[in-house]
Amino acid sequence: MSIEQLAETAQAMVAPGKGIIAIDESGATCAKRFAGVGIENTEENRRRYRELLLTTPKLSDYISGAILFDETIRQSTSDGVPFAKYMSEHGMIPGIKVDKGTHNLAGFPGEVVTEGLDGLRARLEEYYKLGARFAKWRAVINIGEDIPSGTCIDANTHALARYAALCQEQGLVPMVEPEVIMDGSHDLDTCYEVTEVTLRSLFASLYEHSVMLEGTILKASMVVPGTTSGEDVGYDEVAAATLQCLKSTVPATLPGIVFLSGGQSDEAATAHLNAMNQMGPNPWPLSFSYGRAMQAAALKLWSQDLVNNFARAQQTVYERARDNGLAALGQWKQAA
Repeated sequence: MSIEQLAETAQAMVAPGKGIIAIDESGATCAKRFAGVGIENTEENRRRYRELLLTTPKLSDYISGAILFDETIRQSTSDGVPFAKYMSEHGMIPGIKVDKGTHNLAGFPGEVVTEGLDGLRARLEEYYKLGARFAKWRAVINIGEDIPSGTCIDANTHALARYAALCQEQGLVPMVEPEVIMDGSHDLDTCYEVTEVTLRSLFASLYEHSVMLEGTILKASMVVPGTTSGEDVGYDEVAAATLQCLKSTVPATLPGIVFLSGGQSDEAATAHLNAMNQMGPNPWPLSFSYGRAMQAAALKLWSQDLVNNFARAQQTVYERARDNGLAALGQWKQAA
């Protein structure tokens, strides 16, 4: 795939008023989510749940694509249509999570590095044949006493850059996700500093590995105080800090930035995105790639009656997509 085609796909991923739904939970995470609402964690229940999300009527009005898990990209709808094919036919771009999760960074207590580069080229080739047109790799940066270290940040951004280069070689748009974790007692300023250093390291690594930014999407965490910091900040403050951090680190050639919800409430994730877009115009489209913030309400509703609540749960997914689609334009209004 040429750089023009990669750029075209990347631009379609952040089309005005559209974002990405993340349904790439690993088996363990899915088991935890299901256990939380009392759904038996079987392959068929997982398939049915992913079908609920992907076949939501009119979903493509606000959703440009979905990040799938390895199991999901190999599954089909109840009618036997492979999910990736169903998505393409309904105006959505299939994506795939390709990292192998985080593992302790040897010699650096409390820090992790994402693994999965071994054999990645062959996996990407297979995913392309299965219909994927973009991929995702998540790095995790924890904030704590004396962490993150420069070693941890560089190890993770180096891996992100190698992954991104391999994606583009196979015709897939890389979504690079360096998540600065919310957990902790750190304040907003500390999150800002860590996010800034991480993004600087990331774009330096992408440059060193000849990754074409025009065919790359950044999945970013917002600049927020730690969950146990006790610091009370408003939506506008978070939006302003996040924007300032991005403007000082992210090249304007990037086609777009999508945010992760990262443990924020559904409403906060939407309100923060909306505030940032109201502060525009910005150098790049700012949209969403939410997982839990798109699904939690629907999963809870579906769990109460797997047969009769299917359509009602889909309506909830549609409403969350619509709210976030409006926020991606700065046009969302909080319910009175």
